[in-house]
Amino acid sequence: MHKSEKITIIGILLNTFLFVIKIVVGLVSKSTAIISDAVNSFVDVFSAISIFFAVRTSNKKPDETHPFGHDRAEPLAAFFVAILTFILGFEIAKAAFENLFNTSSHNIGIPAIVVLLLTIVIKSGMAGYYLKKGKNRPAIKAIGVDSRNDVLVSSIALLGVVGSFYGYYKLDDVAALVISIFIFNSAYNLARENIDYLMGKCPPKKQIEKLKQKTLEIKGVKGINDVRAQYVGNKIQVEIHIEVDENISTKKSHDIGKKVQRAIEKIPEINKTFIHIDPV
Repeated sequence: MHKSEKITIIGILLNTFLFVIKIVVGLVSKSTAIISDAVNSFVDVFSAISIFFAVRTSNKKPDETHPFGHDRAEPLAAFFVAILTFILGFEIAKAAFENLFNTSSHNIGIPAIVVLLLTIVIKSGMAGYYLKKGKNRPAIKAIGVDSRNDVLVSSIALLGVVGSFYGYYKLDDVAALVISIFIFNSAYNLARENIDYLMGKCPPKKQIEKLKQKTLEIKGVKGINDVRAQYVGNKIQVEIHIEVDENISTKKSHDIGKKVQRAIEKIPEINKTFIHIDPV
């Protein structure tokens, strides 16, 4: 099993643990905020499972049916997770809004507060871990970003629960509404980012400049006529037109092109590089 797959399994186990304790305490206490946070954790479990299989698929080597690899698997899984996240966010908002205008009983106790404090501690650790491990893997980094957002979501839920503990029961429902807003925002950002990956968006200008710099460092490259790059999944595919001396042999031109290709493909974000030789 690849190291990146083992990393995602940790996320599945921790998110499952948090979902179970939240849903149990939420149903016992009848806390809308905790139940909403539990639903958020359920989405995290589903996301982590989807990312596990997506990472496993993207780790596969190119084959006859996928000659450029399987890198689209990660953003495709993330996009479906975004759709589910949006639906669940809507359901949470609907339930919280209805509870605001209904008389509902609460049984908020110390266990509810403890479970949210535990969530904040675990999610803070997960955020730091996955953001560090996911520098070159957007899917793994997404777990870290989501965990960081969950710290804020659980903190809001904690405020609502503490308010209900002291008799301000509607604060619990208000907290659930605020949580739904964060879930909507998370779904939107996740969908937008991964649609860009799937549609072959051009990478940032900073990345293009890095490619040009690497190319011009190769001995024999006189200049660059054109650079085109696009995302293929979460990896970048590059096409570069380089200028070489028209008086050198075809073999030397070819060797220069190969050196450029190898230099660029050493960059972790690059999937494949195509070199065109322009004699000058």
